[in-house]
Amino acid sequence: MRATHLLYLHGFRSSPASAKARRMAQWVAKQRPDLQFACPQLPPSPREAMALVQQLTGDWPAESMAVMGSSLGGFYATHVAQQRGCRAVLLNPAVDPARDLAAYIGEQSCWQNPDEHFFFRAEFVDELRQLAVGELAHPERLLAVIAKGDEVLDWREMHARYAPCRIKLLEGSDHGLADFDDYLQELTDFLLL
Repeated sequence: MRATHLLYLHGFRSSPASAKARRMAQWVAKQRPDLQFACPQLPPSPREAMALVQQLTGDWPAESMAVMGSSLGGFYATHVAQQRGCRAVLLNPAVDPARDLAAYIGEQSCWQNPDEHFFFRAEFVDELRQLAVGELAHPERLLAVIAKGDEVLDWREMHARYAPCRIKLLEGSDHGLADFDDYLQELTDFLLL
């Protein structure tokens, strides 16, 4: 069954204006204009971010929806896929964002628009802990793209976390996956787009 709905989740300090989010929007417009596509600006609160995702996708059919997430968005996408049983592509997914983002409590700016600020609160770390997924219920429905050249997250930790899943291990690349277009077809095929 072909996917009918696609959700894209951006990472920490990112937005729907990120290169990958814009690329996916372009791909959908050109290749699958019939696809219902959502790429929301996620609030800094993980609890509020997941409430927004639920609001946007609550009536989407689990059997024909797909999710793609980058970095913190990959952590969120893992949570969504676990809850809904849908297919997911995880792009350099954060494995333990509660641990990693504890160092970022305070005012932050958006990568794509440094004039845009938000406050990352201490309680958001606990909200991240509450969203952590244990053993993956359907590892065959997950594809993790992991770059050994990721300068932000440890590729070995990602590889260990998603070992039961299909993994596309990139020898170089970077956290933002500057070479995203090179394997976009493989990712969209996996998501049945």
